[in-house]
Amino acid sequence: MDATVDAIPAGDRAVDAVAPWDAVWGQAEAVEVLRSAAADPAAMTHAWLITGPPGSGRSTLAYAFAAALIAEPGDEAAMRQVLARTHPDLTALRTEQVIIRIDEARKLVERSSYAPSLGRHRVIVVEDADRMAERTSNVLLKALEEPPDHTVWVLCAPSDADLLPTIRSRVRTLRLRDPEVEDVARLIVQRTGADPGVAEQSARHAQRHIGMAQRLATDVAARARREQTLRAALGVRGVGDAVEVAAQIVHAATDDAKALTAERDEAERADLRRTLGVAEGAALPPAVRSQLSALEDEQKRRATRSLRDGIDRVLTDLQSMYRDVVMLAFGREADMINRELEPELRALADAWGPRRPLVVLDRIAETRRNLEQNVNPTLALESLLVTVASGRTP
Repeated sequence: MDATVDAIPAGDRAVDAVAPWDAVWGQAEAVEVLRSAAADPAAMTHAWLITGPPGSGRSTLAYAFAAALIAEPGDEAAMRQVLARTHPDLTALRTEQVIIRIDEARKLVERSSYAPSLGRHRVIVVEDADRMAERTSNVLLKALEEPPDHTVWVLCAPSDADLLPTIRSRVRTLRLRDPEVEDVARLIVQRTGADPGVAEQSARHAQRHIGMAQRLATDVAARARREQTLRAALGVRGVGDAVEVAAQIVHAATDDAKALTAERDEAERADLRRTLGVAEGAALPPAVRSQLSALEDEQKRRATRSLRDGIDRVLTDLQSMYRDVVMLAFGREADMINRELEPELRALADAWGPRRPLVVLDRIAETRRNLEQNVNPTLALESLLVTVASGRTP
């Protein structure tokens, strides 16, 4: 799916429209700031940046804020529309591609100039503002600096450092706090009925990312893949091992990406055929082939993003493991993420000391940067694992 401008169906993200703030979990201070701003024009700013780690609820908070801005107090129907991403005065942009394209940014700026049609404000939410290249970010500058009186911009990103200084200077930044592992575990138990021990392990392994913790707690295969990947990295002793393990990681991430997108891709193609009036199995008329080709191109870009995200999750897991090695090298074990691997990680800490795992952590950060520059994922991972192997004894 391409980056989407305009209303986005909420699907399973639908929230009780009567109390939109209730969907925001664990961010009482941020809710109070935005609730006050929505109620008091003197406290209001027309361009906001909500930052926080993945899974902290940036987007959920952004749409709750949008509901409070657009709907009149007590207007349940309007709140429900906003939270469902279908209100005409809400423009939402989220992307499942590698970056947000410049033409999509231009559409946002155009929409931002419209007066509200039904609500009190027009709200522009950009869920993935960190995925804008510099040229794309520059398109937003003027609109952020001087928005129309009734337009409010709400950008979401992991941190303010992910955006250009010129963007940061034009927004009010609201930083979300990191939830505690115990809090995330309790939430997962409440939501899924998972075993408390599994929920705690999942919250710890996900590094308090609520969505990832929920997936780990409810998917035995996902937990097994994570453990297998970490143990495979621990077993790398030479270049041959590095090549083999890198291939395994990319293969697993590719399979994950296909599993996540295949059913959706087929449903989208079937929907397009029905919309065009083409029966299943019938040849496409030449006049509409371009529309199917455009859809397939969007799906390929989404698959690329999904694969990149899968590899990034692996890098996050590896980062957590070598971070644990550093902590053990300094004699600190209370905050370990991968407690289940403590014997192996302690042995590695004794052999390496703190310096070598810090080198590996630097290489993980470099690998992330390389992947953002479209370096071949297999080659990037091979290079990383060779660095790991160079510090191990055969």
